[in-house]
Amino acid sequence: MQKPRVRQPLIAVLGHVDHGKTSLLDAIRGTRVAAREAGAITQHVGASEIPIDAIRKICGKLLERLKIELTLPGLLFIDTPGHEAFTNLRRRGGSLADLATLVIDINEGFMPQTLESLTILRTYKTPFMVIANKIDLIPGWKAIPRACFLESFAKQRPEVQRTLDEKVYELVGKLHELGFESERFDRVSDFRRQVSIVPASAKTGEGIAEILTILSGLAQRYLEKELMVEVTGPGRGTVLEVKEEVGLGKTIDVIIYDGVVAKGDLFAVGGLDKVITSKVRCLLQPKPLDEIRDPEDRFNQVEMVYAAAGVKIAAPNLEGVVAGAPFLVIKDIAAAEKLWQEMQQELERVRIISDVNGVVLKADALGSLEALEGQLKAKGIPIRKADVGDVSRRDVIEAATVGKSDQLLAVVLAFNVKVLPDAVSEAEREGVQILRDNVIYRLLEQYESWVKKKSEEVRANRLQGFVRPGKIVIKPGYVFRRSDPAIVGIDVLGGVIRTKAPLMNKEGKSIGSIRELQKDKKPIQEAKLGDELAVSIDGPMIGRQVQEGDVLYTDVPRDHVLALRRDLRDLLSGDELSVLDEIIAIKQKTDPTYGVM
Repeated sequence: MQKPRVRQPLIAVLGHVDHGKTSLLDAIRGTRVAAREAGAITQHVGASEIPIDAIRKICGKLLERLKIELTLPGLLFIDTPGHEAFTNLRRRGGSLADLATLVIDINEGFMPQTLESLTILRTYKTPFMVIANKIDLIPGWKAIPRACFLESFAKQRPEVQRTLDEKVYELVGKLHELGFESERFDRVSDFRRQVSIVPASAKTGEGIAEILTILSGLAQRYLEKELMVEVTGPGRGTVLEVKEEVGLGKTIDVIIYDGVVAKGDLFAVGGLDKVITSKVRCLLQPKPLDEIRDPEDRFNQVEMVYAAAGVKIAAPNLEGVVAGAPFLVIKDIAAAEKLWQEMQQELERVRIISDVNGVVLKADALGSLEALEGQLKAKGIPIRKADVGDVSRRDVIEAATVGKSDQLLAVVLAFNVKVLPDAVSEAEREGVQILRDNVIYRLLEQYESWVKKKSEEVRANRLQGFVRPGKIVIKPGYVFRRSDPAIVGIDVLGGVIRTKAPLMNKEGKSIGSIRELQKDKKPIQEAKLGDELAVSIDGPMIGRQVQEGDVLYTDVPRDHVLALRRDLRDLLSGDELSVLDEIIAIKQKTDPTYGVM
């Protein structure tokens, strides 16, 4: 029987948008022309393998200096940077990634997705290192292309070295606040307890040697058991992505972390409602980048793939396969039942279906769903339903039910999924908001902005039922009818006046109510400070109860004035508050308790 062998550690790359994740991957892979080592990099679907010989060539001096003897076959980097790839690399409730690199722009520091990445790394208990990218943008930095960081750093002016150290210690301080002990990699005393920070530049290639060395060293020292795999057993992996490919139809990109997959193998893979069984029609790995000519001719067919590897699998019957689901080579259909039980446990753990008042959450994959649930729970946002798949009419009905008792939760959060046409129609009919994005923090920001706007709208709607403070003057010479109703021209001196609002004079005596407001011969529902218009008033006769030139106020009921002052004060304009104070002063002449809270 063949002995287990060491596989390459699987490394995910996380960080904030624009902090250089893709550029770093390019620099590490050597796909930029200046850094290219022909044939040194093996391209996998969804991953790039850096073989041990390439690492030795890039990191030779550093390995000697740190006395590291490499025994790994190489490093396998996940090509798709970001949370989505990371969270879809699932293995029974944990992460399939053995290590992660958190990329931070050393000049910008922590950003929303940086914090989000740390939350996810903590959730999955994944060891990680920090790459402090873009050192080439530090003022005064003199780049030495593709040099070790320590070599470059030693040749910088003292003030530039100080600036870099200050920036590194800002990161150390922030990580400490978040519960992680860290240090610049060459000053780390305990790699198991402290997070290594490697300053680097994707643009110049400085620090790449240190990144590869530290990752190799960490993997060898602390992940020996995890990296032992069966070479001959049935292939086991995780679906990274489900894709439609020209000429191939539906395909799945799978990271194989154990065993072997061969052309013609029977396999089982997780779907939302069932386990899907199929047979490998072909195994595909991409041609070298400079051989890509025709989009239909991007792949080489291979007969067999050994762990750890990324591979595209073309097979019939792949409808309904979900990213993040387990993949297993099986001997017969009966073996699929075991995978279904495993998948069901995972689905039940992540899916939420409850009667609580909360948001409805839909995501494209189990990993992203779990990550979003974690973020929402951390912010104290309740969840009524969380599931994988497109937004359906049923999801909108759930949100509408919640909206009847809490309008601020009548929302569907859709992460990287489609909204079905009947769901759009239902949302318009029920007044349910559907928020969509393919970046977690942006979706949460959208939700928070919507809540802020919606709460103002809800509170503003509450004002609809209140008599608002308003002050008007009857313009001399603008009496169009003396009574039944009286019709006069007015100026609004402050606050808001509306139809049906009761009116009083400066002594607090009731004199009638507004029947209609007209501006430019058109009826309007309300008028504000500075408006000139015509008003019809039920009750008084001009010349008897009311005179031309009189100042009138809205007669705000006692319970309204208390609510306006206590709960809705911040919705009132400055002139409304001023008029409210005048109304209270008038009323208190005859009723000292009016307006007292």
